[in-house]
Amino acid sequence: MMNIIAVDIGNTNIGIGLFLDGAEDSVHSIPGGSEARLRNCLVDSWGKIPVLGSSKEKKRDGVIVVSSVKPVWTDLVRRIADKDLGENIRVIGEDIPLPIKVWLDDPQKVGTDRVVAAAAAFDVVEDAVVVADLGTAVTIDLVDEHGVFQGGVICPGFGISAQALKDNTAQLPEITVHRPSGPYGKNTADAINCGLYYSIIGALEEIIRRYAEEIGRWPQTIITGSGAEIIKDDCPFADNYVPHLVIKGIILAYMKYIEEKSEELN
Repeated sequence: MMNIIAVDIGNTNIGIGLFLDGAEDSVHSIPGGSEARLRNCLVDSWGKIPVLGSSKEKKRDGVIVVSSVKPVWTDLVRRIADKDLGENIRVIGEDIPLPIKVWLDDPQKVGTDRVVAAAAAFDVVEDAVVVADLGTAVTIDLVDEHGVFQGGVICPGFGISAQALKDNTAQLPEITVHRPSGPYGKNTADAINCGLYYSIIGALEEIIRRYAEEIGRWPQTIITGSGAEIIKDDCPFADNYVPHLVIKGIILAYMKYIEEKSEELN
């Protein structure tokens, strides 16, 4: 098995997962604007990867694989890897192909985070599966029983919705969404919290129901992302909560790429 640093560049945070001999060593989430913390995490993670026995230049036996929805942060990771580690990064969708078939109008424009997370879910379920990723945006995607990414929906996440209410009203405060103690609020902040919390759960259930009608049965559902941790206890229709699913999908995409290259050589 290989040593891989998987980098999940989102709209707000950057996830960095270190896998040694295919086993998870650590996963960190870093605010994207914190270049110093990002550099330290990448340098520390790279330092844990063993040096190639045959390398006179002390080259390490590992790769850095990136899925990104924010090109400016991709460039930042690329610069850090080059300057501080002496390494090139490999970007999914550019250097590494998408790990599953994508049946969309323009497959090149879909966020690679959505596709790799969906691939990781299908790799385990091996049947129709819905992946809901609750981050800055909420994506709810369907993979059919053949492992084809069919598409999905995108809606605003908790932070965007809370900010929009504050910015577009005269007196509503900005809140941080958390699990409510009851279905309705007794004050403005709690009312907003209930509204945002239950509207996402309601949207999830309704969208998955419509997917089920489309494919003729209720698909397995996996939720991931920072927002999923908040709502997971109130989603009986979700089969699993899996943290860092995109990181797992990055590893899968790279391993599949290596396997296919190996088969071509043989």
